[in-house]
Amino acid sequence: MAGQRSDGSARIVRGHGGKSGKSDTAAAPTAASGNSADPRNHGPGGNRGARGRDANRELFDRIGLRQRTPRTPRDPGTPDTGVKILDRPWSAPLVVGPLDAPARPGGEFAVVQAAGTAGLPAVISAFAERTFAELASATDAPLWLRTYAFADRDTARRLAGQAEDAGFGALLLAVGGRDDIRLRRVAAPVNLGWQGPVADVHALLGARADWSDVTDLRAATGLPLLVAGVRDAADALRALESGADGIVADALAALPEIARTVAGRCPVLLSGGVRRGADVLAALASGADAVFAGRPVLDGLRAGGRAGVTEALDGLVRELGEAMAFTGTGTVADIGPGLIRAAAPAPDVARPADARPVALRKSELHASLRDPVLDTMTFLNEITSRYPEAISFAPGRPYDGFFDSEQIFSHLRRYLNHLAEQGSSPQDIRTAMYQYGPTAGQIREIIADSLRADENIDVPAESVVVTVGAQEAMLLVLRALIGGPDDVLLVSSPCYVGIAGAARLLDIPVTPVEEREDGVSCADLEAVLRAEKARGRRPRAFHVVPDHSNPSGTTMGEEARAELLELAARHDLLILEDSPYRLVSPGPPLPTLKSMDRAHSVVHLGSFSKTVFPGARVGFVVADQPVIDDRGRTGLLADELAKIKSMVTVNTSSLSQAAVAGTLLAAGGRVSELNAAASQYYGDAMRATLRELDTRLPRERREALGVRWNEPAGGFFLTVRVPFRADNAALTRSAQDFGVIWTPMTYFHPGGGGLHGMRLSTSYLTPAQIAEGTARLVRFIEAESAHPSRDETNEGTAQ
Repeated sequence: MAGQRSDGSARIVRGHGGKSGKSDTAAAPTAASGNSADPRNHGPGGNRGARGRDANRELFDRIGLRQRTPRTPRDPGTPDTGVKILDRPWSAPLVVGPLDAPARPGGEFAVVQAAGTAGLPAVISAFAERTFAELASATDAPLWLRTYAFADRDTARRLAGQAEDAGFGALLLAVGGRDDIRLRRVAAPVNLGWQGPVADVHALLGARADWSDVTDLRAATGLPLLVAGVRDAADALRALESGADGIVADALAALPEIARTVAGRCPVLLSGGVRRGADVLAALASGADAVFAGRPVLDGLRAGGRAGVTEALDGLVRELGEAMAFTGTGTVADIGPGLIRAAAPAPDVARPADARPVALRKSELHASLRDPVLDTMTFLNEITSRYPEAISFAPGRPYDGFFDSEQIFSHLRRYLNHLAEQGSSPQDIRTAMYQYGPTAGQIREIIADSLRADENIDVPAESVVVTVGAQEAMLLVLRALIGGPDDVLLVSSPCYVGIAGAARLLDIPVTPVEEREDGVSCADLEAVLRAEKARGRRPRAFHVVPDHSNPSGTTMGEEARAELLELAARHDLLILEDSPYRLVSPGPPLPTLKSMDRAHSVVHLGSFSKTVFPGARVGFVVADQPVIDDRGRTGLLADELAKIKSMVTVNTSSLSQAAVAGTLLAAGGRVSELNAAASQYYGDAMRATLRELDTRLPRERREALGVRWNEPAGGFFLTVRVPFRADNAALTRSAQDFGVIWTPMTYFHPGGGGLHGMRLSTSYLTPAQIAEGTARLVRFIEAESAHPSRDETNEGTAQ
């Protein structure tokens, strides 16, 4: 995995040119020793080579650096360009080559020796004129084999075996077409068993390299396999599903989307157009973990052999360091998208009058739209629609068997009667129903009464803002609290995708605090707080679901709650309490953080989606924190949230508020009593699921497999840890071959992780579906656990 990018985020930079900044139209490798190579091709990107490099070069030239002024006048020291990729340390995020053929006699040795001296991997072609063993013995750095879709697939398997025996570090295969190699005549490809020249190497290749070639090669070798020629996010997902350990993109413009789709699950590299150290930084900022240095290496080789390659590599690393110093980044991990100015628009080109409208480029829209967190539900919905017969443990929605359509009218009538009893005239009631209503909500008094009766949360109605579901409440609170670039949101990880998505939409940095199996540790939280402050950032708020968390199902103990409140007060940290499952769970709930809050440290986020009905889309936020303006006047945070809401949704639907209010009034404000039957149902569903898992995977068997799960006392979710990657590819196999759907825990880890975790939701299934669905799930787990290539117990956790 790309160890230098723990957050999966993108990185960018642009800088001044160096000796390697030559025109892209200059002549490229003319082979010696009778070899012949197309001068446009010296990268792994495939049949789009020349066009892709031209487009990348144009975009690199339009990107500018942002200079960062250090907070203190001290000398930050020399930037560290080192990275760790595919579990190996490199001196810089550069891959040397690949070159289809040597540009001068002894060129292969010159390149690998210079790469070894520089501490960088080098790519060797399958058509090399030296044996893999000879080349490997000439360098201490790992070599990668660039292989192809041969007409005889045994050839690719045999070459992979030879490379593995020689100690190579990885394989590289480009998909998309046979034009990924432009070589014609090769003097003596000894690794293929040829002792003499090959007139046209295309005679040895298949019609095109496709995904079946990737799958076949993946099964044939234990070496890491990188797939080149990846054009977009769809290709990236296909590569991951095919077993790729790394992805090589050939378009800089598509790189951010590809990187966000991959989300740190494997390294992402860029091929094409890189000429200077600043280009390297720009690619990293756009989402790459490393780049291929083909053209600079070729130019150096042709000009001065090994010394020329060494000079070219030294120059690239030096220029990268200079660009990092200019942007104030001390390590590669610090490189982010904020370091570059947006690319200037390309020059206007006159279009004919009948030209079709120019389509928007997704890469030019807000970066959040390419973040995989916004695609998680889309992928689940796609899987669900593709396999309608599968039993789904994915949706975390309430069971709607308790709802009666006629009750909606009863709820509305109850609220209208309440308004009349309070002295409202028919005109007042008509206005309340047909007009927008107050931005902060017209049922705040009723919600405050309910909180007092049911949750022991005693706050004035003025501190309540009624929202369009809890998701709007999150957006309002984050927008109000995060005031500058140094403010950061902390989240309990794994976390609900809604809070991560809201932060992403608002460009708010998120720092995870990893949950333990019994929930968040205050010691861990304090360590993160101190680390963020040491970085010059201000931890502004901490989002946590203390009761039956989504997704993990964990519950914070009462002692831990008190400790969290004490820590928050000591560090001037606000707690965003989000606890929608507590009143639909069996047994007496623990006290809310807000009910224990004496220092106004807790902003309480609430929703009636689980307790009344989801279709109402009514939530609320309790924000009783005092806010002092520049004139010394004091108001409430709720007032500031209402200002923001007036610019977003204006108000929450009056009809929806009325339906919710009527429900609360009918129950005397006690939502817990209203949901007594539902809580029993959900508790029974959770116990039935745990019982079925235990029956079908007894302790001895699951310990042998390396499978375990937690046992929540309530809520909708539990977490299963498995000994294989529980990713989108595994989910697809589960739905297609076993008829059962679940949610990968990777969706819920903003800092990466959860590779071996499944979230199971039990709320929407009948007992019969739970029994059959669990049986299918266990069969899937047994089958995947028996597959050696998917047994990766050292990567990720379920919690």
